[in-house]
Amino acid sequence: MVEHTFYLKADWPGGRNSVGFIDAGNLKTKISIPPEMNGPGEGTNPDEMLLGAAATCYIITLAAMIERAGLPLLKMSHESEGIVEFAKGVITYKKIIHMPTVVLGSSATEKQMRELKLLTEKAEKSCMISRAIQGNVEIELKASLSIEKE
Repeated sequence: MVEHTFYLKADWPGGRNSVGFIDAGNLKTKISIPPEMNGPGEGTNPDEMLLGAAATCYIITLAAMIERAGLPLLKMSHESEGIVEFAKGVITYKKIIHMPTVVLGSSATEKQMRELKLLTEKAEKSCMISRAIQGNVEIELKASLSIEKE
Protein backbone atom coordinates (compact mmCIF):
# COMPACT_ATOMS: atom_id res chain seq x y z
CA MET A 1 0.00 0.00 0.00
CA VAL A 2 1.25 3.48 -0.87
CA GLU A 3 0.30 6.46 1.26
CA HIS A 4 0.66 10.11 0.31
CA THR A 5 0.81 12.80 2.97
CA PHE A 6 -0.34 16.36 2.40
CA TYR A 7 0.39 19.20 4.80
CA LEU A 8 -1.33 22.51 5.47
CA LYS A 9 -0.26 25.26 7.86
CA ALA A 10 -2.82 27.83 8.96
CA ASP A 11 -2.29 31.13 10.75
CA TRP A 12 -5.34 32.70 12.38
CA PRO A 13 -4.82 36.00 14.19
CA GLY A 14 -8.04 36.44 16.14
CA GLY A 15 -11.77 35.97 16.38
CA ARG A 16 -14.56 35.06 14.00
CA ASN A 17 -14.13 37.94 11.57
CA SER A 18 -10.36 37.82 11.31
CA VAL A 19 -8.48 37.04 8.11
CA GLY A 20 -6.04 34.17 8.26
CA PHE A 21 -3.62 32.56 5.85
CA ILE A 22 -3.05 28.99 4.72
CA ASP A 23 -0.02 27.45 3.09
CA ALA A 24 -0.43 23.98 1.59
CA GLY A 25 2.45 23.86 -0.87
CA ASN A 26 0.99 25.12 -4.14
CA LEU A 27 -2.05 26.57 -2.35
CA LYS A 28 -1.20 29.78 -0.51
CA THR A 29 -4.08 32.14 0.21
CA LYS A 30 -5.93 34.28 2.71
CA ILE A 31 -8.92 32.67 4.42
CA SER A 32 -11.98 34.14 6.10
CA ILE A 33 -15.68 33.72 6.52
CA PRO A 34 -17.57 34.57 3.29
CA PRO A 35 -19.70 37.73 3.12
CA GLU A 36 -22.84 35.55 2.70
CA MET A 37 -22.22 34.48 6.31
CA ASN A 38 -21.43 38.00 7.52
CA GLY A 39 -17.68 37.61 7.33
CA PRO A 40 -15.01 39.79 5.73
CA GLY A 41 -14.91 37.70 2.52
CA GLU A 42 -11.15 37.94 1.99
CA GLY A 43 -9.37 35.08 0.28
CA THR A 44 -11.16 31.76 0.21
CA ASN A 45 -13.23 29.87 2.76
CA PRO A 46 -14.03 26.27 3.70
CA ASP A 47 -17.15 26.23 1.51
CA GLU A 48 -15.20 27.18 -1.61
CA MET A 49 -12.34 24.86 -0.70
CA LEU A 50 -14.63 21.83 -0.31
CA LEU A 51 -16.32 22.71 -3.59
CA GLY A 52 -12.92 23.16 -5.24
CA ALA A 53 -11.67 19.81 -3.91
CA ALA A 54 -14.79 18.00 -5.11
CA ALA A 55 -14.82 19.71 -8.52
CA THR A 56 -11.13 19.26 -9.30
CA CYS A 57 -11.15 15.65 -8.12
CA TYR A 58 -14.17 14.94 -10.32
CA ILE A 59 -12.81 16.56 -13.50
CA ILE A 60 -9.34 15.01 -13.13
CA THR A 61 -10.89 11.57 -12.49
CA LEU A 62 -13.18 11.97 -15.52
CA ALA A 63 -10.28 13.09 -17.74
CA ALA A 64 -8.24 10.04 -16.73
CA MET A 65 -11.17 7.71 -17.44
CA ILE A 66 -11.80 9.28 -20.86
CA GLU A 67 -8.11 8.92 -21.71
CA ARG A 68 -7.98 5.27 -20.59
CA ALA A 69 -11.11 4.52 -22.61
CA GLY A 70 -9.50 6.00 -25.73
CA LEU A 71 -12.42 8.33 -26.42
CA PRO A 72 -11.75 11.09 -28.96
CA LEU A 73 -11.91 14.01 -26.52
CA LEU A 74 -12.04 17.38 -28.24
CA LYS A 75 -12.62 19.65 -25.24
CA MET A 76 -13.86 19.55 -21.70
CA SER A 77 -14.81 22.13 -19.09
CA HIS A 78 -16.51 21.95 -15.74
CA GLU A 79 -18.59 24.01 -13.34
CA SER A 80 -19.76 23.04 -9.88
CA GLU A 81 -22.20 24.62 -7.48
CA GLY A 82 -22.20 24.17 -3.72
CA ILE A 83 -25.34 24.64 -1.64
CA VAL A 84 -24.92 25.42 2.05
CA GLU A 85 -27.99 25.49 4.26
CA PHE A 86 -28.44 27.45 7.49
CA ALA A 87 -31.32 26.11 9.55
CA LYS A 88 -32.03 26.24 13.29
CA GLY A 89 -28.59 27.68 13.99
CA VAL A 90 -26.73 24.89 12.16
CA ILE A 91 -24.74 25.36 8.95
CA THR A 92 -24.77 22.27 6.72
CA TYR A 93 -23.03 21.68 3.40
CA LYS A 94 -26.11 20.23 1.72
CA LYS A 95 -25.30 19.56 -1.94
CA ILE A 96 -22.71 19.79 -4.69
CA ILE A 97 -23.86 19.87 -8.31
CA HIS A 98 -21.26 18.90 -10.91
CA MET A 99 -21.87 20.23 -14.43
CA PRO A 100 -19.22 18.88 -16.82
CA THR A 101 -19.32 19.81 -20.50
CA VAL A 102 -17.59 17.25 -22.69
CA VAL A 103 -17.30 17.40 -26.47
CA LEU A 104 -15.99 14.42 -28.39
CA GLY A 105 -14.45 14.78 -31.84
CA SER A 106 -16.62 14.36 -34.92
CA SER A 107 -15.33 10.79 -35.38
CA ALA A 108 -17.04 9.67 -32.15
CA THR A 109 -19.64 6.92 -32.42
CA GLU A 110 -22.93 6.55 -30.57
CA LYS A 111 -21.33 3.67 -28.64
CA GLN A 112 -18.58 6.05 -27.48
CA MET A 113 -21.20 8.60 -26.44
CA ARG A 114 -22.93 5.95 -24.31
CA GLU A 115 -19.56 5.06 -22.79
CA LEU A 116 -18.90 8.74 -22.07
CA LYS A 117 -22.23 9.03 -20.26
CA LEU A 118 -21.34 6.04 -18.10
CA LEU A 119 -17.89 7.48 -17.38
CA THR A 120 -19.34 10.83 -16.24
CA GLU A 121 -21.39 8.91 -13.67
CA LYS A 122 -18.56 6.55 -12.70
CA ALA A 123 -16.10 9.44 -12.19
CA GLU A 124 -18.33 10.94 -9.50
CA LYS A 125 -18.44 7.63 -7.62
CA SER A 126 -14.69 6.99 -8.12
CA CYS A 127 -13.31 10.37 -7.05
CA MET A 128 -11.69 10.14 -3.60
CA ILE A 129 -13.27 13.41 -2.44
CA SER A 130 -16.76 12.23 -3.44
CA ARG A 131 -16.13 9.01 -1.54
CA ALA A 132 -14.87 10.98 1.49
CA ILE A 133 -18.04 13.09 1.73
CA GLN A 134 -20.45 10.31 0.71
CA GLY A 135 -23.40 10.09 3.06
CA ASN A 136 -22.85 13.67 4.28
CA VAL A 137 -23.15 15.83 1.17
CA GLU A 138 -25.48 15.01 -1.72
CA ILE A 139 -23.75 14.96 -5.13
CA GLU A 140 -25.80 15.70 -8.24
CA LEU A 141 -24.60 15.39 -11.83
CA LYS A 142 -25.83 17.51 -14.75
CA ALA A 143 -23.60 16.57 -17.67
CA SER A 144 -23.67 18.19 -21.10
CA LEU A 145 -22.25 15.68 -23.58
CA SER A 146 -21.97 16.14 -27.33
CA ILE A 147 -20.11 15.28 -30.51
CA GLU A 148 -18.49 18.04 -32.53
CA LYS A 149 -20.56 19.02 -35.53
CA GLU A 150 -18.67 19.10 -38.83
